[in-house]
Amino acid sequence: MTSFTTGPEAQNTISFQGELGANSHMACRMVHPQMEVLPCTTFDDALGTVESGKARLTMIPIDNSVAGRVADIHHLLPQSGLFIVGEHFQRVNHQLLAPKGATLEGLREAHSHVHALSQCHKYLRGRGLKPVVHVDTAGAAREVAERNDPTVAAIASDLAAEIYGLEILAAGIEDAEHNTTRFIVMARAPDDPGPSAGPVMTSFIFQVRNVPAALYKGLGGFATNGVNMVKLESYQIGGSFNATLFYADIEGHPSERNVELALEELEFFSTSIRVMGTYPAHPYRREVAAF
Repeated sequence: MTSFTTGPEAQNTISFQGELGANSHMACRMVHPQMEVLPCTTFDDALGTVESGKARLTMIPIDNSVAGRVADIHHLLPQSGLFIVGEHFQRVNHQLLAPKGATLEGLREAHSHVHALSQCHKYLRGRGLKPVVHVDTAGAAREVAERNDPTVAAIASDLAAEIYGLEILAAGIEDAEHNTTRFIVMARAPDDPGPSAGPVMTSFIFQVRNVPAALYKGLGGFATNGVNMVKLESYQIGGSFNATLFYADIEGHPSERNVELALEELEFFSTSIRVMGTYPAHPYRREVAAF
């Protein structure tokens, strides 16, 4: 059994992947402003801080409205042994940052994460800036500040500009106005809000039996019982082209009769089902549904 050491500092710590000033850092400040942040090099490291007891929570980006799902996350979630206890939708605003004294006309390169560069493709092309890929946006901002080259800029957050002493030469340069990232908050134990706490989401991972129409029949219970499935994604496991795991988000609580019946039907056609967490639905879902 793993031993955990969770002192007062760890209980007030939330980890994230990236450097200080990353969008994940901003999400942590937005959701848990009272907690200390712990930056990590990789997603695996961030999940590991909770598993080992170095942090109580971790903030993980799971998908983006422009770039789609974040690579590798779905492979790491089942292995982590953690539970989803919350979600957060954050509008992503990309700023063009440069050392003090730099000008838009003098810039030649823009450094950032590959997703940020692709999300600002039209702007970069319009200004003739060469995109240079970095591990993350905040790391790019830090390196641009260290180089202090007036021809080199970074695409990052306004928080990164504040932390690394850079100027914002252009704000909101992302191509799509709807650019939004969904984050999940994970912990070592589930934090079930209960069916009467308001709109809730339930996330789970399952593997259907390797027989014809198993997925079709297994998902049929959600339709017949009126359960709204808002997300379904598949990915291969163990190097096999036959063994496929599915990640799903549904509206509702497992104790509600219609959700219970839908999950029972899915279980009949599956070899495994693991509920990753039941948690409050973020208000952003209602805002999007209103359009």
